Amino acid sequence: MTVFIFLGSLLGAMALGIPIAYSLLVSGVALMWHLDMFDAQILAQNVINGADSFPLLAVPFFMLAGEIMNVGGLSSRIVKLALTLVGHKRGGLGFVAILAACMLAALSGSAVADTAALAALLLPMMVKAGHDKARSGGLIASAGIIAPIIPPSIGFVIFGVAANVSISKLFLAGIVPGLLMGLSIALTWYFVAKRENIQPPPKASFKEQLTALRESLWALGLPVIVIVGLKMGVFTPTEAAVVAAVYALLVSVLVYRELKLHQLYEVFVSAAKTTAVIMFLVAAAMVSAWLITVADIPSQMISLLEPFMGNQTLLLIAIMFLVMAVGTAMDMTPTILIMTPVLMPVIKAAGI
Repeated sequence: MTVFIFLGSLLGAMALGIPIAYSLLVSGVALMWHLDMFDAQILAQNVINGADSFPLLAVPFFMLAGEIMNVGGLSSRIVKLALTLVGHKRGGLGFVAILAACMLAALSGSAVADTAALAALLLPMMVKAGHDKARSGGLIASAGIIAPIIPPSIGFVIFGVAANVSISKLFLAGIVPGLLMGLSIALTWYFVAKRENIQPPPKASFKEQLTALRESLWALGLPVIVIVGLKMGVFTPTEAAVVAAVYALLVSVLVYRELKLHQLYEVFVSAAKTTAVIMFLVAAAMVSAWLITVADIPSQMISLLEPFMGNQTLLLIAIMFLVMAVGTAMDMTPTILIMTPVLMPVIKAAGI
C-alpha cells in the first residue's frame, strides 16, 4: 500500500503536468499523510538539508565549465580535431559527432552543455552535407548522453550523494562504460550511414591534423588534469569541478581569447539557471528519500525482487529494464534521485 501511494501520487502529479520537483514534494506529502506524520517543518527541513551538501558544489562548477567551454572555443576546437581525424569516412560527420562527444564528455560532464555545443556546431554541417535532419539530431542527442558516464560526470556526483558512495571511484569506473557507449553508437551509425549515398569531405592532410591537435591541446589537457588529480588524491571531485571551471576560464580568456569579459555575465546566468533546476530537484528528492526510508519501502522492494536475488546478473537486467522504462518519462537527474534510495538497498542485499 505504501509503495502504491508513493508511486500513485508521484505519477499522478506528473500526469497532471506538475513539474517533477513539485511532484516529488507532492509524493512526499502524500506519504507523510499516509504515515500520519505530516509536519510542514519536517518537510522544509528536509528540503534545505537536501541541497546543503559539499559534494553537490561540483554541480554548479561543472555546469559553469561546460558553458565556458562552449563560448570560449574549447568545444569548437575539439570538434575540429575530430573532423580532421574521422571526417573523411562514409558518414564521417556522424563519427565526428560521436568522437567529439567522447572528448567533450571528459571536459564538462554535462549532457546539456555537450549536446548544445555539438548541435550548434555539427547539425548545420550534417544537414548541409545531405544527412536527414531528424536522424542527425537523434545521433547528436544520443552521443550527448555519453557525458554523464565518462568522468567528470554531474550524474555521478548526484548518484554519489544520493547513494552515499565514493564519487572518485564512480568517476574512475565510468571510463570504460562510456567508451563502450560511444563504440555502440558508432557501430549503429556505420550501418545507418551505409544506406545514405552522401559524399564525405576530403581527408585532412597530416599537417592539418597536427595543426588541429596543437590547437586543441589546451582543451585536451583538462581531462588529464582532472583524472590524474583524482587518482593521485590531489583534490576531491568537488575541488576538481572548481579546477575545471577555473582552467576553462583561463584558457578561454588568456589563451584562445574567444571569451570576452562582457560575455561572462551571460555565461554565469546560463550556468546558474541550469544549476537551480538540478539543485531544486535534488532538494525535493531528499524529502522523498527520507520518507522512503521511514516507510521502509526498500524492504518491500527487496521482497518484490526476491525471485531475482539469487542471480546477480538477472537482478541487474531486471533493474536495467526498470530504469529504461522510467527513463522514457523522466530525465537523468530525477531518475537517479527517485530510484537510488529504493534500489540501492536491493543491490546491497544481493551482494553486488
